[in-house]
Amino acid sequence: MIRAERARGIAVKTALGGGGLAVAGLVGVGLLHAQVAIARRVIGDEAGTSYHDGGSYGAGVGDPHRILVLGDSTASGVGAGGAQHTVGAIVATGVAALTGRPVQLRNVSRSGATSPQLLAQADRGLAAMPEADVAVIMIGSNDVKERIDRAYAVRCLAETVTRLRQAGVQVVVGTCPDLGTIRPIPQTLRALVQRWSRELAEAQTVAVVEVGGRTVSTGDLLGPEFRQLPTEMFSEDRFHPSAAGYARAAAALLPSVCDALGLRTIDTGREPDHRRGEWVEPLPQAAHRAVKDPGSEVSATSVDGRTFGDLGRWATLLRRHRTAENLAPASDASDRPAYGSAGGPTEQPDDGLAEHDPAERDDPGSGDHAP
Repeated sequence: MIRAERARGIAVKTALGGGGLAVAGLVGVGLLHAQVAIARRVIGDEAGTSYHDGGSYGAGVGDPHRILVLGDSTASGVGAGGAQHTVGAIVATGVAALTGRPVQLRNVSRSGATSPQLLAQADRGLAAMPEADVAVIMIGSNDVKERIDRAYAVRCLAETVTRLRQAGVQVVVGTCPDLGTIRPIPQTLRALVQRWSRELAEAQTVAVVEVGGRTVSTGDLLGPEFRQLPTEMFSEDRFHPSAAGYARAAAALLPSVCDALGLRTIDTGREPDHRRGEWVEPLPQAAHRAVKDPGSEVSATSVDGRTFGDLGRWATLLRRHRTAENLAPASDASDRPAYGSAGGPTEQPDDGLAEHDPAERDDPGSGDHAP
């Protein structure tokens, strides 16, 4: 199993232009190179049209909430079709509507950005909005596309979150989306890229929570809808979300932004609901589950006054995006170990997939399940 995992990691790097040719016997170098050529044509090298969504939202009175947006093309709204359809604009409108107060939005993201470029964005953002209340970061796709070393990319993201937190800014990070959902990318390459995307998202979650931020898994958030409504959920380039796709991503991020702002809504300031598959558990385990559960938020917490247990830092996993599945009672909730109880866990937690489709336990690269 370990050798298989290592081989897949090498295959991904080779498929995207890095590494040697040692995976010839795994899937065939010629086939991968041909699929890479197709993938590059699909993704393209153009930055895409970004939208200037900064400004004031809402007609309320009082001190405004100040939101800063950083990241790549998904933060810039490429494919949205208009400034009012970006994630930042939708989140700002939602906060303004929930609070009756205006929201000031500043967007310093750049299409094509990678994690090493985030710290410069943070400095620009803080210079423009020195008293920002919360920063929303969406990053990761280009780290995969540009073959950025995962440890380096994650370290750059953590440094950015640390910089923002030191400035008194709450941070919500939308982790790397699952590039395996991009249907025009050929299946063999898509399965490999999917694994790399998920591994990056998991590492991002641990790093961000460790330095005081919170994460929301974007994963294959658009996956089910893309299978049913492919032309509606993705833009014409078939790579970036459409206005409808961004609305779905913003819906998952909005409760976390509200919680970071200290706002009380029906889905903020609450304890984990076991019926929805939510738990207090060690951070590495929460990060692993969140990657496979799009719309999940992971944030740090404490148990009996302790931030660390025998298996690492305590974290809370909340399923922010409501679906019929996560509102239904979990049949095995009473059988789950009592993580978060006094004394901490007494056994290694399972993979958290008991309440999900059993097919998720299979290797993510097997079959053609991604859109």
